[in-house]
Amino acid sequence: MYIRKTTRRYKDKTYQNYMLVESVATPKGPRQKVVCSLGNLAPRPREQWLQLARKVEAALAGQMALEGDGEVDDIVDKVRSSRRTRLSSRSGAQASQADELVAVHTDQVSTERAREAGTAHVGHQMWKRLELDRILEQSGLTKRARTLSEVMTLNRLISPASEHAMPEWVRRTALDDILQSDFSDLSDDALYLNLDRLHPSRQAIEMSLAEREKELFNLDETYYLYDLTSTYFEGQCLANPKAKRGYSRDKRPDCKQVVIGLVLDRDGFPKAHEVFDGNRQDRTTLDEMLAVLEQRTGRREGVTVIVDRGMAYDENLEQIKARGHHYIVAGRQPERNAWLAEFEDEQGWQEVVRTPSPRNPAQKKSRVWVKRQRKSDETYVLCRSDGRQKKDRAIRDKHEGRLRADLTKLQARIRAGRLKDADKIHQAIGRLKERYPRVARYYQIAYDTATGKLSYTEDSAKKTKACMVDGAYLLRTDRKDVTADELWRLYILLTRVEDAFRDMKSPLSERPIFHHLEHRVETHIFLCVLAYHLLVCIEKAFFDQGIHTSWATVREQLRTHQIVTVVLPTDDGRCLTIRKATTPEPEHREIYRVLNMPHEPMAAVRAWREVHE
Repeated sequence: MYIRKTTRRYKDKTYQNYMLVESVATPKGPRQKVVCSLGNLAPRPREQWLQLARKVEAALAGQMALEGDGEVDDIVDKVRSSRRTRLSSRSGAQASQADELVAVHTDQVSTERAREAGTAHVGHQMWKRLELDRILEQSGLTKRARTLSEVMTLNRLISPASEHAMPEWVRRTALDDILQSDFSDLSDDALYLNLDRLHPSRQAIEMSLAEREKELFNLDETYYLYDLTSTYFEGQCLANPKAKRGYSRDKRPDCKQVVIGLVLDRDGFPKAHEVFDGNRQDRTTLDEMLAVLEQRTGRREGVTVIVDRGMAYDENLEQIKARGHHYIVAGRQPERNAWLAEFEDEQGWQEVVRTPSPRNPAQKKSRVWVKRQRKSDETYVLCRSDGRQKKDRAIRDKHEGRLRADLTKLQARIRAGRLKDADKIHQAIGRLKERYPRVARYYQIAYDTATGKLSYTEDSAKKTKACMVDGAYLLRTDRKDVTADELWRLYILLTRVEDAFRDMKSPLSERPIFHHLEHRVETHIFLCVLAYHLLVCIEKAFFDQGIHTSWATVREQLRTHQIVTVVLPTDDGRCLTIRKATTPEPEHREIYRVLNMPHEPMAAVRAWREVHE
């Protein structure tokens, strides 16, 4: 602050005025703002003006001088009176930042309503970047439905909870500040009803979102990756015809489940998903999923569809070709065994040059060799992997150990006389073969009814044959323009679908499902897919800048960026409250820099309130 003198002539008279002025920063540079007028009498000699202004500024900030100064006290009273007049004339409107120089009782300053903001801020900014509010509006959802849909999606992304627990979670976060909505009366019924409203619009939203991501990230749509997973329920789900028992990838055969098919592009962005019956076989879903994909992304000729060995049947390949697409698929075991002589032949193999992954530069890559062969109209690539060889052997050893242990237990039951019926003994043997199909074929298991003894012997020839192809697998395609190295790299892209399923099941907590109605189950899965869209956008931003991290790590770092209310009791008997975000820490600023988003989740909100004793 400083004191400035002004002069003005009016009707042959000269008028003088002295003003207390402060310099304020503006987008156009520093500007001078009049704090208050001191009248037409010089406060004291000019050389003392700066010292006086500094004393006034210190007094307004609450710093008490050791010796009283009547002139300083008079000016401070003028400034405070002027500000109170301006505040009252605004009829309770928020005071601007320039009006906030007040005397505060520092021993009474407090903070309240601290809420987690960093994670919600990032999720909301990504929601805006993907223009999901516009997409939902085009699908006919109201403003309230769009807001609730965003809240439910961000919950899956940040701290997954059931609809019953979600309202309390919302009130523990800064979502009301960031979304500028009042969630004080939010109930689980409103969220359940929003699932019902969202369900009919799933396909239209998925189509528009795929187009927006293609435009935003310039995505390559010449390759589609398709795979399936299962997710299980808690409860009987009697009202859901799709909830059935089947092959459980979650190791929960005791629970009913549904099967989820997901199509990604080569960059890992979802294109379409579908929910199937829980007992549906993988290969029976392919043609239906291709039809869904064409419906949602348009028909494209020449696309290469990459699928795993569960869809490597001839009818599946014909379905792909019938739609004008190419295929890359892993051959099933009988097909691989037909190439045993080629696997044994040491000639013609080339090692794949594997560069360190930008996602994890320190990761040690296993060595891979490939060999290309042509047969009829197809290209075959024989692959051998050190890492896969160790994995195959470890799995076989584990299952073989368990089979031997169970056979020993079965022998003990028979010897002890706890199991005597021959039919039941053969049923028990059948169950063991069904439980350990990978290794049971290497053993001859027999029960002699005459002696009442169970015996088993290892078929060394079959086991040796299996060991020869540990770490070996076969790829096939109808494309003629790809090298063995390139074909292997394209097939490995399927791991991105596995990553997507892993992300949806773990950090997004897709499982277990507690809903019992079919359409709510489908919408729950759809919200997980929406959250995965946000997740993959966030991780891609880091990947594009060569930073290896995951959303789970970023989420934990952002939890400490909060929004709080600072309560400042002033000397006039009122409190100035400021609702604002805490200053971002270095790791917060780095995350916001990488994601190219504002460091502040919200603009500061200032209000006055009376002090209640």
